[in-house]
Amino acid sequence: MNRFFSIFLVTFIILFVNCSSEAVDPLPLEETPIATSIYFPPLNSDTWETTSASDLNWNESELQPLLDYLEEKNTKSFIILHKGKIVVESYLNGHTETSPWYWASAGKTLTTAVSGIAQDENLINLNNKVSDYIGTGWTSATLEKENLITCKNLLSMTSGLDDTSGDGIAPSDLQYVADAGTRWAYHGVFLKMQDVIASASNQTWDDYFNAKLKTKIGMTGAWIQTGNLNVYWSTTRSMARFGLLISANGTWEDTQIVSESFLNEATTTSQTINEAYGYLWWLNGKSTYHLPQTQFEFSGELIPNAPQDMYCGLGKNDQKIYVVPSRDLVIIRMGESAEDSNFALSNFDNELWGKLNLLIN
Repeated sequence: MNRFFSIFLVTFIILFVNCSSEAVDPLPLEETPIATSIYFPPLNSDTWETTSASDLNWNESELQPLLDYLEEKNTKSFIILHKGKIVVESYLNGHTETSPWYWASAGKTLTTAVSGIAQDENLINLNNKVSDYIGTGWTSATLEKENLITCKNLLSMTSGLDDTSGDGIAPSDLQYVADAGTRWAYHGVFLKMQDVIASASNQTWDDYFNAKLKTKIGMTGAWIQTGNLNVYWSTTRSMARFGLLISANGTWEDTQIVSESFLNEATTTSQTINEAYGYLWWLNGKSTYHLPQTQFEFSGELIPNAPQDMYCGLGKNDQKIYVVPSRDLVIIRMGESAEDSNFALSNFDNELWGKLNLLIN
């Protein structure tokens, strides 16, 4: 009897210990949720929280060489954000925090964002032809060929219209070269998307842009007509606000301003000709790319020194918006051309990322 009782007691203790252990074991580490917060600067305020390179375990000794290089390369302003907070903010060559500067073609990405907003509001459909919104006769192509051009063709630079006659967008400037979707060519005709949105919203482009994007994220600045182009001018911090919005998947604090699904589409390859181009965003990490003013296909990544998942707004004379999701980074550069005049990409991009890699590790 005692022997059976002893066996029962030992078995009971083992079962109790095992059950207790299962009840209190924590979840494996990989299943424990990890919160990653993004900081958003308040609207209508100069307040913007900062963090330091040393706090992020960056190589702080490489910061001054980077700033010296930027100054030497005609930079006027430079900002690095990490999770929304300012890590580096520098104004050079007579520029200040309140000085406006032009975005050039980096501002094309503003048109992309507002196009996404208009589609989210069911005002437009990117798959519809442009003439559905602004009427026919907006090009010099035949009606049949003009009606092949969709809003998506404007955002992906595949309108098939001539890109060798300058940036004019009057009908006489927009000559047929190839069917829409069969040729990639960097062209000012994307500005017709602003006309599409103005028509669909029954507002001016400026009014719709201001109400739906600019004021919602606290940007300053204005669109200024420069020749045939409508160019955005603002402070560097306003450009950084926009970059932050995009890096946060279209949200600002708790408000979804541009849908995440649209931004995912806008920052992936938009056509089969230029792998490194989305909807007016340039994409790194692809195996080939095309550049403005040429039909030649280049092998390799757009910016080899930069992270593969980076996408960017690139403007004439080295205006830059770099967004790096894997590192929670937004990087802004404004200024004169670092070396020779250029339309978008330049040698400066890869050289700059060589310097940045030394800082960011």
